[in-house]
Amino acid sequence: MLTYLDCVDLSDLTEEEIEAIAEHEHLPEMAALELGSYLVHSPEGVPMIKRIILEDIEEERRRGHADKVLKLKLVLKHFVDTHPDNPAKA
Repeated sequence: MLTYLDCVDLSDLTEEEIEAIAEHEHLPEMAALELGSYLVHSPEGVPMIKRIILEDIEEERRRGHADKVLKLKLVLKHFVDTHPDNPAKA
């Protein structure tokens, strides 16, 4: 049986990236993991995940949560560094 962390490892996402998707989409983490894994492996998905994280950053900025903004900026940097803009591999 696979654990949640096994699924995270297979998703090509970090736990923080999955948390950002979960918060943005109002999903449980496991559902966000499934959605994120699908998106990151589809040509249009990488830009969508970037947009999700950017929207999360803006929402936390509006709420005045500077600590969350900083954390999400680091999540975005890691995501951009590890997922190029070109279409997902076949």
